[in-house]
Amino acid sequence: MMQERGVDVAPSTIFRWVQRYAPEIEKRIRPYREPRSGSWRVDETYVRVGGKWKYLFRAVDKHGRLIAFMLSDRRNTNAAYRFLRKALRAVSDYPPSSITTDKLASYPKAIRRLQNEGLLPKDVVHRTSKYLNNIIEADHGALKRVIRPTRGFQQIKTARAALKGFEVMRMIRRGHCVLARPGVIGEIHLVNQLFGSAA
Repeated sequence: MMQERGVDVAPSTIFRWVQRYAPEIEKRIRPYREPRSGSWRVDETYVRVGGKWKYLFRAVDKHGRLIAFMLSDRRNTNAAYRFLRKALRAVSDYPPSSITTDKLASYPKAIRRLQNEGLLPKDVVHRTSKYLNNIIEADHGALKRVIRPTRGFQQIKTARAALKGFEVMRMIRRGHCVLARPGVIGEIHLVNQLFGSAA
């Protein structure tokens, strides 16, 4: 985009912009997110940080709209619990009616713990279905295609900030936010609204 406008910017400068502004954009865009379905798909994938593999927990609804994500060192019950709790806070207006996961043993324990604490309704159905989780598996692949050119992250902090940026931009581009007008013009208006700029 910068080259098209005749502006010469070093990749390291753009990366610093991502670190600085992606978390702020993610915060400001929350009120513009479209309602999420109560049918959740939850899974985790791997991301390289500092030369080591970390776990990226992600949840989308049945339409592929992002609910939440979390980067973690571990893939255990505590991590699954923390992630699901974060996801419930992110869409507190739209609680899940069903949660579909893979067969990782951590999820049923985390779900039961949330139900016992009253954070998740008792009638939420937990399903383990590889077929129903195809939507999030495909979404992992699309996200990894965006991540691949970074050749991995050096620190957890920078990884989290960059992932926020990737997820927010993908959400906007895929029309998962409330736009005043469809297409690129609507996206521009949304970004202008987020930062209080004149359209």
